[in-house]
Amino acid sequence: MILSGDHLYRMDYRVFIERHRQTNADITLSVLPIDYSRASSFGLMKVDASGRVVDFSEKPEGAALEAMKVDTTTLGLSPAEAQQKPFIASMGIYVFKRQVLIDLLKGMPESTDFGSEIIPGSAQDYNVQAYLFNDYWEDIGTIEAFFEANLALTQQPQPPFSFYDEEAPIYTRSRYLPPSKLLDCHVTESIIGEGCILKNCQINHSVLGVRSRIETGCTIDESLLMGADYYQPFAERAVGIEDSKVPLGIGENTQIYRAIIDKNARIGRNVKIVNKDRIEEANREEEGFYIRSGIVVVLKNAMIPNDMII
Repeated sequence: MILSGDHLYRMDYRVFIERHRQTNADITLSVLPIDYSRASSFGLMKVDASGRVVDFSEKPEGAALEAMKVDTTTLGLSPAEAQQKPFIASMGIYVFKRQVLIDLLKGMPESTDFGSEIIPGSAQDYNVQAYLFNDYWEDIGTIEAFFEANLALTQQPQPPFSFYDEEAPIYTRSRYLPPSKLLDCHVTESIIGEGCILKNCQINHSVLGVRSRIETGCTIDESLLMGADYYQPFAERAVGIEDSKVPLGIGENTQIYRAIIDKNARIGRNVKIVNKDRIEEANREEEGFYIRSGIVVVLKNAMIPNDMII
């Protein structure tokens, strides 16, 4: 898996480089087949029958978009897939011959971007090839896309992206945390990180990060909780509760639905984070949260007081 800027994907670079060598390319671009619904959001390109890139267009629409349709079967898609995805978009991943890269950088000293300046300007003079990547890839550049990509990991029987691939498993960095502890909880279609403490709660279609703490009577539904960077000492938690302060984690009888709770957040007792007014966009950072695409995002280190309804 690669997290690059605002893109998440899994790629075997050995295959990519082998394609570069087989075609004796000066430059090879990794490209993604896409459908009409997303095509206008990307830089598109056209290729000839050999896979050589012959034209570029940045986020075209209307007639300009229609002009960028290609037969993606030439890059390995089946006829059915090619009909659904008649465009190819640059993923912003490139392989250059060393001397070609040196020559291009010296020849275009004022250029600052490979995708929009250097590579389009080199297509006539160099062999620029397309490498079709037709595997898992997600654009996570928006809150909604980031949210959906995380929750998709919980899908059964097979999520679109799996951490448990036998040939390419993915591990977190070693933290030496204890196993998570679930005390009389009901958990369905969810991922629970290490070192969590969950008490008599319901967790559905959610992802809980390391050291998440969920108290009695809570319901977490379709949400992403980032967890915490540390454990709050028991004595500090107990004193805080007595003084009506909000301890680290999710307080008793709180409901959370379609939300992202960033790290080290303190959510009080009897709180409802459910976007009760169905607001699409809101900036409420001074209160510890904002809303994007209807998803409530509680900020890192924020405190949501007892009985608050969002």
